[in-house]
Amino acid sequence: MSDSSRPRLSARRRTLALCALPVVLLFALTLFAPLPYSLAQPGETADVLGATGGKPVISVKGAKPRGKDDGKLLSVTIAATKPEATVRVGDVARAWFREDRAVMPREAVYPGGGDTRQAEKHIAKEMKDSQDTAVTVALRQLHRSPKDVDVSLRLGDVGGPSAGLFFALGIIDKLDGDGTGKGGLTGGHTIAGTGTIDAKGKVGAVGGVPLKTQAARRDGARIFLVPKSQCAEASTERPAGLRLVPVSTLKGTLDVLKRVRTGGELPSC
Repeated sequence: MSDSSRPRLSARRRTLALCALPVVLLFALTLFAPLPYSLAQPGETADVLGATGGKPVISVKGAKPRGKDDGKLLSVTIAATKPEATVRVGDVARAWFREDRAVMPREAVYPGGGDTRQAEKHIAKEMKDSQDTAVTVALRQLHRSPKDVDVSLRLGDVGGPSAGLFFALGIIDKLDGDGTGKGGLTGGHTIAGTGTIDAKGKVGAVGGVPLKTQAARRDGARIFLVPKSQCAEASTERPAGLRLVPVSTLKGTLDVLKRVRTGGELPSC
């Protein structure tokens, strides 16, 4: 067959093909290009009244610790991909259809961004600041001086400020319990939760709350203390059998725990 007899694309089809090429290339780039997100899932829980690595999470010097609490105060975490991990459209699409996965802006998981070393340094500083604040607020609540009571906190590889509230509760439990000398704050229950704490005792919002509720229920909690401002967020994927209790201050949280111990009515999200 001669060249002149071969079918040729019309001018309109050639134009359409040329126009489609950039779109196809753009789609391919979008499909395989890394995105500024982290993939997260329910992480570990840690009982702040217990031990980690064979050592107590909360150690006290200068004051005699109260007796052992029969319950647990579970600080809850999320597990997220490292800041240097590559996340693509396909990863996001798969995570979208799973309740135990979440796609979060990388900056929300690792404030400050950067590589793993920079992120870990930033998170470690947030944890240290959170611990210092928790000690100050807890001792003030108990009318004790930090000059007389030395509190040390450790929680393994966990970082960030979201354990602040539970550190404060754990310190109060260790030193004072329910205030009567007869028992701890939990009343024998396994209570989980999350929230930052500031110098005035206010409870602040944290990331990954829906995933944290799943970790809490998985590890035996039936009550989850959640920052009041995040009630709606926590309720979106609340696991069956887990009660969400909003808290906004340390003092208010202690009142909630008193109701737990005495069988009083609890607020709910």
